[in-house]
Amino acid sequence: MTTSPNFSISRYAPERSAWRKLTARDSIVRRLDWLMLLAALALSALSTLLVYSATRGRTELNHGDPYYFLLRNVLNIGIGIALAVGTVWLGHRTLRGAVPILYGVSVLLTAAVLTPLGATINGARSWIQLPAGFSIQPSEFIKITITLGMAMLLAAKVDAGDRPYPDHRTVLQALGLAALPILIILLMPDLGSVMVLVVIVLAALLASGASNRWIAGLIGAGIAGCVLIWQLGVLDEYQINRFAAFANPALDPAGVGYNTNQARIAIGSGRLTGSGLFHGSQTTGQFVPEQQTDFIYSVAGEELGFIGAGLIIVLLGVVLWRACRIARETTELYGTIVAAGIIAWFAFQAFENIGMTLGIMPVTGLPLPFVSYGGSSMFAAWIAIGLLQSIKVQRPLSA
Repeated sequence: MTTSPNFSISRYAPERSAWRKLTARDSIVRRLDWLMLLAALALSALSTLLVYSATRGRTELNHGDPYYFLLRNVLNIGIGIALAVGTVWLGHRTLRGAVPILYGVSVLLTAAVLTPLGATINGARSWIQLPAGFSIQPSEFIKITITLGMAMLLAAKVDAGDRPYPDHRTVLQALGLAALPILIILLMPDLGSVMVLVVIVLAALLASGASNRWIAGLIGAGIAGCVLIWQLGVLDEYQINRFAAFANPALDPAGVGYNTNQARIAIGSGRLTGSGLFHGSQTTGQFVPEQQTDFIYSVAGEELGFIGAGLIIVLLGVVLWRACRIARETTELYGTIVAAGIIAWFAFQAFENIGMTLGIMPVTGLPLPFVSYGGSSMFAAWIAIGLLQSIKVQRPLSA
């Protein structure tokens, strides 16, 4: 009996389709930047150890459960990785079409912080309180939507082949998109997040090939704006005190300068190899406030020493190095701008966080990417990793 060709094709078509899907998945897995992923995972693993060390003895924070922050941090990391996987699965190009919706939702959530829904922590009204003791910081997700939104606008005509670089009208539209959430966050006030967003905006313009006059104009406007804000007294008293303590650490060692002084003592006592994990006297003695969030780097310096603290910088450097390669090798301007915005975000935030711990930068309350405790910051950082991986995975094989 002879089998018809049609019968043979219909019989084996499901198997061939399944094989194509399996091959596609295998191709995606192979094309991931595993060095970046491993560096981010290592930073998150170190975060778990450091957060546990900083909080296990703080009964006023952990409600008598030494594993309270440890378990929550592991949960945050797990959700963050799941969000990264989802981002790669959707793809940055798919998200490009959803940017208006994502931008609108993030701006509404950010504006909601200024309503009775908002909660004030450490002088900044930056959180929305949720049930079961959870909270969300919308400004962390604004970093993603501004990056995606500016990339969408600035790259639209260039990727379509209509122009070699963004025109002035397009740049104005992109700046307008960024200005609204920046003004809302400035009202909270959350000066640290504003600084990060401004750096992202500058990086997006530089990567887009926009005229250098825009860059120079924005820098000049930023300097003038800082002077105006200072002169008009827009900053809250606690923010002014932070800058005063940065300019003169001995101004109020028992008050506003206490955090940075204690953090430097902790790091200095760690020397080369540290006092040992969970054995730091400054950490176990609870001398450094906000040590699981803003000053998490002081735990690494004290308990892991110069070697452990240096390892964190090396791992962050690996993430940035691989991100730079992705930005350089992608064949579309949209992907280049997204990668450049993420690079600027991670680099500036890491420099500011570590710098304020060492006393070379003013205290702004910015978390250390992948290391500081906090759900919103962890989710946003891993979504950014997902975007970078998507840009690499969806790059043409010939690129």
